[in-house]
Amino acid sequence: MAEQILESVMSKYGAVAESSLSTHDAGVKAVAEAFGYTPEELTSIPAEANMGLSCGNPTATAHIRPGEVVVDLGSGGGLDVFLASKMVGPEGRAIGIDMTPAMLDRARANAEAGGYTNVEFYRSTIDQIPLPDASVDCVISNCVLNLAPDKPAVFREIARVLKPGGRVAVSDIALKSELPEAVTQSIAAYVGCIAGAIQIDEYRAGLLAAGFEHIEIVDSGADLNAYAKVENQTGCCSPKMEVSNPLQVIEESCCSPGPGTPGSLHEELKTLLVQFDINAAAASVKVYAIKPHANG
Repeated sequence: MAEQILESVMSKYGAVAESSLSTHDAGVKAVAEAFGYTPEELTSIPAEANMGLSCGNPTATAHIRPGEVVVDLGSGGGLDVFLASKMVGPEGRAIGIDMTPAMLDRARANAEAGGYTNVEFYRSTIDQIPLPDASVDCVISNCVLNLAPDKPAVFREIARVLKPGGRVAVSDIALKSELPEAVTQSIAAYVGCIAGAIQIDEYRAGLLAAGFEHIEIVDSGADLNAYAKVENQTGCCSPKMEVSNPLQVIEESCCSPGPGTPGSLHEELKTLLVQFDINAAAASVKVYAIKPHANG
């Protein structure tokens, strides 16, 4: 199942990476602003770094300082990496980790076009971060940890790469209550950052088990229906709602885009949002934690 999930995630996010989605699209810009990015932040980085996939703005609350090493898990087109690179300055580094080749290609092209000299991008799953122990000041992530099949392994890896006293500042989706079974069993819902989310208490317990302290998980209050603002860039028609089972999550839109169709992920998210009140069970959360010093 984990392998199937990872393949589905790479397929869908690879298609988004190869699309024309960017901040130039009103819907994509609206999603980013709904989850905490300012217009000034969005215009300060390459437009193609934003594809409407965020659920928060981790750089806004990470207290990033000049000279630090910041790692973004699931960095996509580089949105948060580029924002962090300005904060760490020329003496610091902003590193992106992503498992989808097309996303890395897009991020590297954005970095070259923007003239960034203090950013790096590596291909890896986030449960095996390709960085040395205790080499990072801050780990950020934006709506990606919920996609990891083995979240305890991700928490342990974050703890491993952080320096003592290092911090976690993550935007993610977490659950306030149980999801309908039709959602939890849907690959489309998993790829759409919903079905793989865990309960807030489980999130906190996982961070504690990995050795973190001063853990805070705060509901941002953002409306998850903001994802419906992204228009399908392929001109595909809206998803059909006629289903025999009202709890069935439709896997394809009415014009049945294949896995390589640019707008298919956003179309599936729209379908999900129309059929279920996601805000009742899930929340966009801000996650904070500190790796303790050796002496406690």
